[in-house]
Amino acid sequence: MKNLKTLGLCLLPALSAPFVQAEESSWIPLFNGKDLNGWTAKFAKHPLGENIFNTFRVEDGIIKVSYDSYERFDNQYGHLYTNVAYSHYILRMEYRFEGEMMPDAKHYVNLNSGVMIHSQSPLSMSLEQTFPVSLEYQFLADEGKGPRPTGNVCTPGTNIEMDGKLITDHIVQSSSPTFSADEWVKVEIEVHGGDEVIYRANGKEVLRFQKPQMDPENRVISSESLFKAGAPKLLTFGHIALQAEGQGVWFRNIELKSLEE
Repeated sequence: MKNLKTLGLCLLPALSAPFVQAEESSWIPLFNGKDLNGWTAKFAKHPLGENIFNTFRVEDGIIKVSYDSYERFDNQYGHLYTNVAYSHYILRMEYRFEGEMMPDAKHYVNLNSGVMIHSQSPLSMSLEQTFPVSLEYQFLADEGKGPRPTGNVCTPGTNIEMDGKLITDHIVQSSSPTFSADEWVKVEIEVHGGDEVIYRANGKEVLRFQKPQMDPENRVISSESLFKAGAPKLLTFGHIALQAEGQGVWFRNIELKSLEE
């Protein structure tokens, strides 16, 4: 056994480099670092595809959410959607906050943003709709008022299960530590269709849930139109969407690895 272990350690440097290279090559960039090609904006009160006031912009290889051209936020919640829907994958990215929230935005918007998964298509959203039926990986930062973990799951128009129990709470808190607003935080979301979703922050698992599904009781966002259109209750795929809800935030290194067999 000692000889085999020694041999393994000797071979590891030579074998690991090609393996790591192969692993990294399986990651596909969803953001090209230059423009918003492959993404579509949808803001409440505005038609699909209208990136109002250049809210989502690309600078220095970063997607930035900026409110420098707004007079008022006026509940113009926005999301930037991938043009493709996904089912089994790992999504990874980095985020950090920038600037202050819009003065007329809801108080909870302060140092708050996120990324939505299993989202309904923006084509199916109503003109006034503020959030898509989806599941959110919530981004939060320290307000100086005590612990404020990132990586919570928020459920607009949806429910989840945890250990076989239906959870109808709108927010389920993660085990993440609290991060400062100016810190780049690494996010990873592992999605297994309608079976299980795992949230990680800076490489550590912070939340795990199962059976993402639409909420027939319409507790937060109505999913009635989707049910009427014949959409199944269990969410097995959907779009990915970056949030713009009244707080400046930056996104970078947005990549996806398929888990499809």
